Amino acid sequence: MSVRIGILYVVATPIGNLLDLSPRAQQTLASVERVAAEDTRHSGALLRHFGIHTPLVSVHEHNERDRCAGLVGELLAGQSLALVSDAGTPLISDPGYHLVRAAQAAGIEVVAVPGPSSLIAALSVSGLPTDRFVFEGFLPARAAARRARLSELAAETRTLVLFESSHRIAESLADLAETFGPAREAAVARELTKRYESVRRAGLGALAAHFAASEEERRGEFVVLVQGAEAPDAGAGADAGAERVLRLLLAELPLGRAVALAAKITGARRNVLYARALELSGDGASGA
Repeated sequence: MSVRIGILYVVATPIGNLLDLSPRAQQTLASVERVAAEDTRHSGALLRHFGIHTPLVSVHEHNERDRCAGLVGELLAGQSLALVSDAGTPLISDPGYHLVRAAQAAGIEVVAVPGPSSLIAALSVSGLPTDRFVFEGFLPARAAARRARLSELAAETRTLVLFESSHRIAESLADLAETFGPAREAAVARELTKRYESVRRAGLGALAAHFAASEEERRGEFVVLVQGAEAPDAGAGADAGAERVLRLLLAELPLGRAVALAAKITGARRNVLYARALELSGDGASGA
């Protein structure tokens, strides 16, 4: 394979199983002048496994902006460069965005070498609708911020995809069950492509209880998928009493929190209240 010079290759690497590194990815990593890696120790071990000896340079969230100018200079000088993250496809909740933007702004071609992605892998085996989905990455670490974000997502009708760490999986599932309701169907994909891979689908309440009770299953890396909310019926809206409560709360609280509280107080459907809140916020009536 002859790698074109002066091109930035965005290369997907395995999320667990090393056999998932494609022949094209191996050829690209072996042919470029340097590999820009999120963690050079981690990526170095991957390259050595395949007998690849290309030099590495670290590009992570703390130094990416500072490294961009130098790396773009190398690309403009005709050198080729591959960008990799610790696992999966770069830029998907991983560094690389600033480098890609800088390269494109300098007129450098950016080429994808596609491959593993835990986001797509989890969707494919979740058993949830995949025709429309929204990716939210990692939820906020702090409980209050996490619950506020979930309140904003409660009326989302597309399948929701999240990443979560072993440290917060139990708390996040509990917050999801509280905000979306324990019956909302969801799936948790754990350690995809690795030895202890598992995919569990159930209601959010059952999933929260399962992971709260099992320390062993709280270990690893997680993708959480939640079925979207039911779309509001055409022409359906909040009744006068519910709307009055909603207006009062919108005057004092952020939209997501106001909708969540209005739903609890009035018993009205959250997605209907959310749609009406957007209308009220858009026409400036929230303070009426």
